[in-house]
Amino acid sequence: MGRQRHGKRVISNSSKDGSDSIPHGKEDKKKDIANSILHRKEKKKKLDIAKLFINISIGLCIFSLIWFFYAIYMRSYMARRIITPHSSPKILDPNSTSPAVSPHLFWGSYRPQVYFGMKTRSPKSVVTGLMWMRQFGGMDVNLRHTCEQGDQLQSYGWLMHDGMDFGIQEVRDTDFTLTTEFVKRQGGEHGGDWSWRITAKQQSPAAQAPVISLMFYVATDSQGSLQAHIEERNRLGSVTGSSEELGQFKLTFRKPSAGESSTAKYASYNHLKTVSPGLEKLTDIVKNSLSGRFVYNPPSGEKRHYIAVDTYKPPSPQQQQQQRGESRKESDFVVHQVTVQAPFQIEVLFESASFRDRPNQLAAEVLTEELEKRKSAFDAKFEETFGLHRKGYTPAQIKFSKAALSNMLGGMGYFYGQSAVQSKYNEYPLAYPEGPLFTAVPSRSFFPRGFLWDEGFHQLLINKWDPQITRESLAHWLDMINVEGWIPREQILDDEARSKVPVEFIVQRNENANPPTLFLALQKLVVSFVAKGGEEADKDTKAYLKRLFPRLQTWFEWYNTTQVGPVPNSYRWRGRDKDTNLFLNPKTLTSGLDDYPRASHPSQDERHVDLHCWMALASGIMADVAKLLGEPHQDYEKTHQILSDNSVLEELHWSEQLKTFADYGNHTQLVALQREKVYVPPGQPRHQFPTARLVRSVRKAPKLQYVNSLGYVSLFPFLLQILQPDSPKLEHILKDMRDDQKLWTRYGLRSLSKSDPLFMKRNTEHDAPYWRGPIWININYLAVRALHYYANTEGPYKEKSASLYQELRTNIIENVYSQYMETGYIWEQYNDSTGKGQGSHPFTGWSALCVLMMAEQY
Repeated sequence: MGRQRHGKRVISNSSKDGSDSIPHGKEDKKKDIANSILHRKEKKKKLDIAKLFINISIGLCIFSLIWFFYAIYMRSYMARRIITPHSSPKILDPNSTSPAVSPHLFWGSYRPQVYFGMKTRSPKSVVTGLMWMRQFGGMDVNLRHTCEQGDQLQSYGWLMHDGMDFGIQEVRDTDFTLTTEFVKRQGGEHGGDWSWRITAKQQSPAAQAPVISLMFYVATDSQGSLQAHIEERNRLGSVTGSSEELGQFKLTFRKPSAGESSTAKYASYNHLKTVSPGLEKLTDIVKNSLSGRFVYNPPSGEKRHYIAVDTYKPPSPQQQQQQRGESRKESDFVVHQVTVQAPFQIEVLFESASFRDRPNQLAAEVLTEELEKRKSAFDAKFEETFGLHRKGYTPAQIKFSKAALSNMLGGMGYFYGQSAVQSKYNEYPLAYPEGPLFTAVPSRSFFPRGFLWDEGFHQLLINKWDPQITRESLAHWLDMINVEGWIPREQILDDEARSKVPVEFIVQRNENANPPTLFLALQKLVVSFVAKGGEEADKDTKAYLKRLFPRLQTWFEWYNTTQVGPVPNSYRWRGRDKDTNLFLNPKTLTSGLDDYPRASHPSQDERHVDLHCWMALASGIMADVAKLLGEPHQDYEKTHQILSDNSVLEELHWSEQLKTFADYGNHTQLVALQREKVYVPPGQPRHQFPTARLVRSVRKAPKLQYVNSLGYVSLFPFLLQILQPDSPKLEHILKDMRDDQKLWTRYGLRSLSKSDPLFMKRNTEHDAPYWRGPIWININYLAVRALHYYANTEGPYKEKSASLYQELRTNIIENVYSQYMETGYIWEQYNDSTGKGQGSHPFTGWSALCVLMMAEQY
């Protein structure tokens, strides 16, 4: 009792043997405990690993999210840098162009894109201008307003212009000549008064003198108001108005007279008072308002219907928005039309209400007297500056040189607005910061806007005439710089400018450079500063350079980092055309030399000799400026020494085989344009299939080598005076220059050797040769300047340089002058076989540098 039953007892063999063993129950229990512990450890280990993986995953997710948002932030940051202004203070005070600070330059002929017009140097200026057309010439309305090569005028351009207060221009139309004159008079608080005189004369032997309609207009630009005042039934006698910059003003239209006499002329009058959505629309508004219902009825002559402004119904804001995708504030626009038979003279007076103590009206004899004073002052200053009479030039040659200078000065424009820009971080173009630009333009008809590499050449001439204008222009350009150190190379700032530019060229990309020619003008400023005795003699210049310097530093560093080449001390232009299938030789627009032959297959292995030389020049000027200002200059000095080292230059760019300096890259000269094959299935009409294009055929694979093109690029070590006067390479350059089978012509140096495989070859089916043979005056100026330097520096090639200098200088001057006398224009380029002017005209940008060659001022 009390005992529990445990079941049948089993005895092991060991027990039978009487051995001292541990019972199985206890052993199993211990094993179970051990297994349990081991299992728990393994389970814990797995849990720890899992936790580790989870933590790592969480960490990676967090890191990825941080990196993702950082990448978004950085992309956004980088995308915004292109439109982020430079951090240093602006060189120019915001009020620097106001009438209070700069009254003499407030009003001016700052509308180079029109034949005749004036505006103020202010963001939303009131603009004035002139349109005209010949009556009774058929059904075609030959309205003249903006400078157009298609107008086929015999000639037009300034004969005298002092860049400030006065100008005389001559326009030769089909059978009559218009002379436009203006003069300004200072007074009051808003830039003073000015007057125009327009004189028309018959220039054909026809018995019947032409009847001409002149259309004087005034327009506001989104701010300000105008009121038209009608006299004698339908004659617009005057316009009064007001704006923020001008205050109250009055524009008076005097009646036409018979030339210099005060005899009144019969005239018909019309006017238009309407609104405009933008200055680029003014021509269209006038054209759309014209009517032929009016009768010209002179006292002695037949009645004839003539064309005149009538009424204009502007589109509604909704229609404007549909056309442009945006609505703009409408601006007042008033037109005064005078229809009169030549010869005649008409005067227009602008009077500022704040000019309260004016002695008399600037009209009639008073205007004539003031114009004569200005002419005399211009002639005296011109001779004092350039000394052409002392050099023995004829009156006709001096008149030509005055016109060349005057067209440069009369081509100064004041623009305000925003460029469209894009970087690799932007999916779409952005609007660059709004700002002003006071600059010369290359061509009033074809390029009426600012170009970075042209402007340095422009200011070489303008600086001789008026250094203050050059300082303002340089400052305006450098105030355009962004935080990266980039300046858009083509300044297309407003709708008026955009209306003249093909859409594919409007957007500016921030990896693209342009030759830094502003350093050429800056060099003259530094030389002048030193010549005057430095700081004590010219404190204003030093203060100006101090304001410039932070932006110059950033600009130079941008070139020195974004345009570097594949090996030390080499440089490469970015932005070459990438579609190698369509171009005989892909263009390098950024170099300024467009279609000049480079390596046939663009690659990152390229080295460009012209950019190397530009950087050598720029680094030397940066070192000079830094020294003058007491800033660290050692790095600039070192860079200049390395880049100017002739052994370094030769190692990178001298081709011993070609005996010339050359670019280096992936190149073959065995390329040609040929028609692509278009397969047309049998029985199918050919016109249903694409037209066969001209495409490039590569007959031999390219390889890394020197580019075998002799031309302007080959000359750059000489042109920018990098070569030492005793360099044996100078002998080869002078020899190639004088070889008429290579670069020499009777009219100047051709851009590409006559023996080059691409000489005068088209680059595409629609792309005629541009820098592949024609003569360009800017590079010829650099060549003449360099020859003058080597001719006046001791060395073994001094005499040869002196001989070439006289010959080349004479050839250029004689040809540009003779073409001007023959055609009425200075041209963009000149034919290497005939010397005839070609390309856009008038081109009184760098082609006007012939004035400095005539004066021998380099």
